[in-house]
Amino acid sequence: MAEEAAQEQPSPTAPRPVRCIVKLGGAAITNKGELESINEESLRSACAQLRQAMSESDGDGAPGKVLGMDWSRRHGDPADPAVDAERIAGMAGLGFDTNFIVVHGAGSFGHFQASRSGVHKGGLHSTLVKAGFVATRISVTSLNQEIVRALAREGIPSVGMSPFACGWSTKQRKLASADASQIIQSLHAGFVPVLHGDAVLDELLDCTILSGDVIIRHLSQLLSPKYVVFLTDVHGVYDRPPTDPNAVLLREIEVDDNGSWSIVKPALLQGNNKGVEISVAAHDTTGGMETKILEAAVIARLGIDVYITKAGTEHSQRALKGDVSTDSEDWLGTIIRSSK
Repeated sequence: MAEEAAQEQPSPTAPRPVRCIVKLGGAAITNKGELESINEESLRSACAQLRQAMSESDGDGAPGKVLGMDWSRRHGDPADPAVDAERIAGMAGLGFDTNFIVVHGAGSFGHFQASRSGVHKGGLHSTLVKAGFVATRISVTSLNQEIVRALAREGIPSVGMSPFACGWSTKQRKLASADASQIIQSLHAGFVPVLHGDAVLDELLDCTILSGDVIIRHLSQLLSPKYVVFLTDVHGVYDRPPTDPNAVLLREIEVDDNGSWSIVKPALLQGNNKGVEISVAAHDTTGGMETKILEAAVIARLGIDVYITKAGTEHSQRALKGDVSTDSEDWLGTIIRSSK
């Protein structure tokens, strides 16, 4: 259905191939045990690493060099934000490769509202579902604004985009309409689009939840990024829940043309794609790690490498720069790639 949706929409070309689509995992940037609580340190670190990955210079990206773009006054701020308009006007450019797209999960935002009301199951005739649809969107868009602000404070010219507002919709939970023209136009203009999982309308169910992982898969099919990075709260994909002391990190997974996948590294699990246990939190309405692996496999079949690693680490910094190969023994994470 995603391929059909791509054919139905306007198809302006991006100025050059998108360098990277980044998924900021909800578990990495929020405190999932606390309702609507942002993990400020993790989010700040991820945004700083994104700035360094986008930088066109070899500088160290020190905070003193950052041109903050969040000029709004936050509640509790003692004074209005300082804006050096004269210095900014004299700048030739930002010195960034802004050909990135950011998609973030919801974490402790949205999932509670969606699961409590049953929005993901559909049925807008129900007052509870309709109220939950509104509540879910209030929650996820408020998180989107905070992430855009965090990126802007790092000097990244980011713009928030809601899939619902852009007209994305589903049919029986499968992507049916996905107009990416606004995303492409924003890339043309030098902005970094920031999308998120969202409550959307469904042709048969009335409504459901569109996950950020599905959004990334569709954008990868449409825009062919050089690589895709999933930043999570763990080092990658494990053969069982990572809380298990015997859990083994799967370093490399190959995907065949028919969609089947097999473990290449570590050698002790080679060829095994059945013994991987997937755990999903009870409140997660988007499928959690299972959805992530399945969508990553679709992306890998396109010839696009997918890196899954822990946010805020040296490994995530390397992944964002694309500085990872299948021979990188000192890199902690999971590479999902085509078997070709």
